[in-house]
Amino acid sequence: MDFAALMAKEISKAKGGDAKESGKGSPAVPTKKYMRRGEEEAARVEAYNREQERLAREREERNLNKRKLDEEEADRNREREEKKRRLAEESKAKREKEEAEKERERRRKLGLPELVEDKAEGDEEEDIEEEELIQKLRDMEAPIRLFGEDYRGRLRRYRRLVQRAAIPKKKVTDGPIPTTLEPVSGGQMIIPSKIPKDQESRLFLFRQLGSYFNMVLSEWELALAKRDVSVRESFQGKQAYGAMTQSRENMTPLFRLFEKADLEDGLLEPIIEIVHKAQQRRYVDANDAYLRVSIGKAAWPIGVTMVGIHERSAREKLHQSDQQAHILSDEITRKYLQSIKRCLSFAQVRWPPEDQLQIMG
Repeated sequence: MDFAALMAKEISKAKGGDAKESGKGSPAVPTKKYMRRGEEEAARVEAYNREQERLAREREERNLNKRKLDEEEADRNREREEKKRRLAEESKAKREKEEAEKERERRRKLGLPELVEDKAEGDEEEDIEEEELIQKLRDMEAPIRLFGEDYRGRLRRYRRLVQRAAIPKKKVTDGPIPTTLEPVSGGQMIIPSKIPKDQESRLFLFRQLGSYFNMVLSEWELALAKRDVSVRESFQGKQAYGAMTQSRENMTPLFRLFEKADLEDGLLEPIIEIVHKAQQRRYVDANDAYLRVSIGKAAWPIGVTMVGIHERSAREKLHQSDQQAHILSDEITRKYLQSIKRCLSFAQVRWPPEDQLQIMG
């Protein structure tokens, strides 16, 4: 068999196998070996459009879920705010009721008449228009609206302002420290050595103390003003003036306690002793009284604080100062007590003692 016949036989076998695979003798479907560029671009565009549609559907689903979650969160926030508002109203009503009860109890203890509920007046005030109420508040130079305040709250605040304006204000006296305490003359300014028992004498004592300290501060300011310009402009001169102004500011809380007659006896008694001895020009004794009220006279532990390994009754005396309240632990008290000491130092220069042994070092 030659080579040509052999190749023809192999070709015929190959064609017969393709026919069988194509479906039992059916003609074979020709497959494209090459595609046109237009068809490839169309297939790519179609695939891209399908992908974009899928992404758009997923994005829409996410947005829908997000809107649903936002609406649920907004509903929860509204419920939470409504609950807070309801609790705040209940707390406010409870607080107002407790304050009214405390006010009634205070007036009962002081022997004052009971407060009359002004329901009829409140009903009459309810007829005030919103614009008119705002204008009245503006005329009184008060805020027309506070944070979280409704119409009823503004109306109550307006009534309180009207009642407060009807109460006559106490006259504020002129001086280094303005105060509502009525000043006393020089002859009536002599401070007693002890705290008076009756309330009227106690109130007069506060007027005496306020007048004395204002007098000392006025003399101090006048003495500083009489200095030469070179002395006033020097470092020591400015430092002395700063000490005077600082003492005046630090004694303002003490004057507020004088006005309210709210100074406790534990502080009032040593202050009376200091002023009483200063008026007698016994400045060393007054300084001793200041030292007693400032640092106390309890035994301070020095040296051995532990005698043995056992607890003994005598050991408590070593730490007695820890059991007593230190007066200088309060910052405001410490400041006005130091200001009293500065006034005492100036007083011995302005009104020197006859006994030289009574001059503080």
